[in-house]
Amino acid sequence: MNGPAGLPGLLGHFSYFVTMFLLVAGLFVVIARGNLIKKLVGLGVFQTSVYLLYIAPGKLVGGTAPIISDAFTVYSNPLPHVLILTAIVVGVATLALGLALVVRIREAYGTIEEDEILLLEAGPAADEDR
Repeated sequence: MNGPAGLPGLLGHFSYFVTMFLLVAGLFVVIARGNLIKKLVGLGVFQTSVYLLYIAPGKLVGGTAPIISDAFTVYSNPLPHVLILTAIVVGVATLALGLALVVRIREAYGTIEEDEILLLEAGPAADEDR
């Protein structure tokens, strides 16, 4: 039975449920929205879900920093935290580059809506087909 005494059940996997929700929500926003800023926000949510996916198993309940001592027997793994720190830096750089590209696209086309940009790229031939 997975009640309050059986914490490793549903409540023990809460971080994974949050991770999957953020993953699906971020991917949906990236695919379904035409606004380039909204796509970048969705990409940020998606990246956050990946961070959580790596960090969640890295922490052990009752675990301590990996410093060898006779007083401790359970240690947490520091490697996922270090990898995610690097991933956060790369994610911020990617977001900054994306925002710079959106600014340049806005200057060139006067809009940040994907559908309008595609219509402007197609030119007058697309208007005649309608």
